[in-house]
Amino acid sequence: MEGNGTMMGLLRRVAGALGVAALCWTTGCAGFWVAVDSSSSSSSTSGDIVYVANGTADTVSGFVVGTGTLTAVSGSPVSLGFSPTALAVNPADSILFVAGSSQIAAFSIASGGVLGSLTSGVTSGLTDVVAMDISPDGQWLFALDGSFSSGVVTVYEYQIDSSTGGLTPEAGANISGITGGTTVTNSSAIKVSPNGEFVFVALGTGGDLSIQFNTAASSGAMSNPNQMTLASLPTSTMDNALAVNSDSTILYIARSYSTSVGAIAAYSIGSGGVLNPVPVAQGTTGVQPSAVVLNAAGTDVYVANRTTSTISEFSTTANSSGLLPSLGTGTIDSGSAPIGLAVDNSGDYLLAAANGGSSDLTMYSYDSTTTGKLDLSAATATGTDPTGPVAIAATH
Repeated sequence: MEGNGTMMGLLRRVAGALGVAALCWTTGCAGFWVAVDSSSSSSSTSGDIVYVANGTADTVSGFVVGTGTLTAVSGSPVSLGFSPTALAVNPADSILFVAGSSQIAAFSIASGGVLGSLTSGVTSGLTDVVAMDISPDGQWLFALDGSFSSGVVTVYEYQIDSSTGGLTPEAGANISGITGGTTVTNSSAIKVSPNGEFVFVALGTGGDLSIQFNTAASSGAMSNPNQMTLASLPTSTMDNALAVNSDSTILYIARSYSTSVGAIAAYSIGSGGVLNPVPVAQGTTGVQPSAVVLNAAGTDVYVANRTTSTISEFSTTANSSGLLPSLGTGTIDSGSAPIGLAVDNSGDYLLAAANGGSSDLTMYSYDSTTTGKLDLSAATATGTDPTGPVAIAATH
């Protein structure tokens, strides 16, 4: 597999004239903002909270993570007035960003995880937001456009006002020359490396993209994109989800090889963000892997498999054969059609959101006797079914 594709270059652009919605603190603005708690501020929460975006119910649900328990946040679920597609919590745990296909809303996170409306957001210039991530310094939000047309992938970039949740558009990335042309499956995931130096994008059948990023620059400059193509793999191969280890040296990719085979693959992050396969470092997952996350210690990696409704468990250390060894029972049952994974801020629990319900949100602890094995701790609905979870995010 090639570590660096035939990228034509990075075309800088401002992602359109973006309107900022006005907000009525007590009544909300019709069609976009919903007044949730007029007394809430943008001060950081001290709680251990997980949020789930419900695409069918058009709501966001919050839960306090306790010792083996999930307790609904006061006022949850919150009605949005639009169908959510992605979530992101800023590193200060003070703002929750909720994306719809063509907008991003900002909510303050108060004590106990209660959500309050903020005065800023993005209501224009977006077309198909499917994923978001925030730089580790909390200054920049990246939103990925899931549409793919004429060999162009769009990453929207915004500078974050930490007090108001305001998003100021910066230069986005229109990346041309993606191998595979218009046959490439829509982009699906975006991830900023913990050291803040790279932005990674999963391109489906187009492989993956790494973009150098300078968070210290006043413009949040992105440059020198590298595409890792899937030319050496079967044509049905798709890269669906991404995770980066804490020292920003390894990128983990949840990958579909066909309708019956999935895998987790590991790539070293080289100079300039060039991706190189860790020698044969991969493991077999369930069908249609849709999410991947590392545990807090970085020793284990977990993959949610949407079609088989399972979670696969692996060590991050390749064995003598170069494979990522399965841990615990190898796979465990999850809710139906899991679409997202998150680790709570205590590091004690893994949480899975499932689009098909049964249950909508499931929480697992790590087995005390079998390394990497997950044990069911709690499960709950995220509202009145059908809720249709589409994304999950936890406080840090």
